[in-house]
Amino acid sequence: MQHPYFFGYGSLVNLNTHAFPHAAPARIKGWRRVWRETDLRPAAFLSVEPDPQSSLDGVIAAVPEGDWAALDAREYAYGRHRVELATLRIDTAEVSDVQLYATLPEISRSAGANHPILLSYLDVVVQGYLAQFGEDGVAQFFATTHGWDAHILDDRGTPIYPRAQSLTSSETALVDAWVQRLVTVVHHR
Repeated sequence: MQHPYFFGYGSLVNLNTHAFPHAAPARIKGWRRVWRETDLRPAAFLSVEPDPQSSLDGVIAAVPEGDWAALDAREYAYGRHRVELATLRIDTAEVSDVQLYATLPEISRSAGANHPILLSYLDVVVQGYLAQFGEDGVAQFFATTHGWDAHILDDRGTPIYPRAQSLTSSETALVDAWVQRLVTVVHHR
């Protein structure tokens, strides 16, 4: 039996946040990454929405035996969507079923001041992109993500994000440099 795969474009790119096997870099066309909020979560989080002009780097990983329960629980504010394989570029073995998580438009909206971006979450995402794609990949992440006008909450001292990771001083400096370029308001906890 061939396992289904997921395409991750945010925290799932950081392989330290999960144990799904056969993870590999991938690129998808026809989607753009956005900061969203919903009443189901207290903070902003990354999602994707259809955009025929956009491409995103991310990772794919297998979901053994098609057991989506743990991943669906982790991604509870999203709906799962089947990916058209023709829009996916991977350098690994063939896959026949790939899905991604995207917020449902009827329960989400653009991120704003009431649902800040957690710096601990952003740290995890950037650390993942740095490990998978290097500093050019981090630059691509910031360039291809929309909605940076949302506030950022600096929760590094006491992370709110449940899968927060320790960053090296150079990783922290990289995140901070990008945040200073793109974001005007950082609230400290």
